[in-house]
Amino acid sequence: MSRHLTPLPEPRALTAVSADGSRVHVEVYGPEGAPAVVLAHGWTCSIAFWAEQIRSLAADHRVIAYDQRGHGRSPAPGPGGYSTTALADDLEAVLAATLGPGERAVLAGHSMGGMTIMAAAGRPGLRQHAAAALLCSTGPSRLTAEATVVPLGPGALRSRLTAAVLGAKAPLGPVNAVSKKVLKYATMGPGAAPDRVEACARIVHACPRGARHGWSQVLAGLDLEPGVRELRLPVAVLVGTADRLTPAVHSRAMAEALPHCTGLVELPGMGHMTPVEAPEAVTAQIRELTLTYLGVKETEEAEA
Repeated sequence: MSRHLTPLPEPRALTAVSADGSRVHVEVYGPEGAPAVVLAHGWTCSIAFWAEQIRSLAADHRVIAYDQRGHGRSPAPGPGGYSTTALADDLEAVLAATLGPGERAVLAGHSMGGMTIMAAAGRPGLRQHAAAALLCSTGPSRLTAEATVVPLGPGALRSRLTAAVLGAKAPLGPVNAVSKKVLKYATMGPGAAPDRVEACARIVHACPRGARHGWSQVLAGLDLEPGVRELRLPVAVLVGTADRLTPAVHSRAMAEALPHCTGLVELPGMGHMTPVEAPEAVTAQIRELTLTYLGVKETEEAEA
């Protein structure tokens, strides 16, 4: 069995209740009292997307991961529905449910998870609890305009076709050779290993159709540019150079706009699914942030 599909360590599960009453499934790994890391996954994914980071970091961190509303074990949302406000509400609820008063954590968000951090930039909960953040394979606006999933030059036609493809309501169907080829083209680098493509395909295909469509509508009209400028904490930015969904143009612009960007890492040949495609590189960025801003020393197990 692929190491990317092996079971995670047994978590401590809990439920955070968001502002509109929506219930958010949270899993906590690693020793109690250890420095905290909070992981927010992207569109159509789940906690399982962070499997490699959880395995590595839980040796010496308390790793808090949650399913975005409508994904994984978090049910379809309540009255707040799908919106950037709901993303921020849910993150605040997770922070309040898992961290003590004044306790700080490093936040890492991939794709829509990064957008979640931007959406919550001005929230008291984030300002109280976030020591630093990693924005991984993400962008704040113009997602359909900049995406290169549709092989056309930039313009209105490409933007409309991209929105139609990403917002399709049709079921994804079973994971098979064809669906994996499509997913790899759209979301991963050309050199992505077959087991990693398989892992991503199983996670994405498990996302309920309603959540996939509901969030696609939010992403199509996204504008979180003010949130980038409001992130007044240390922020690292990471992107793959072969990312078709959130190309590096977004990360370069964010690195320029962030009040305290600690650095921009561009991973050659990697696509959009960087935590799965390049798990060691993503984990290293998180570890660097915890070392610098939470004072965490690497253990021998972590270095192995």
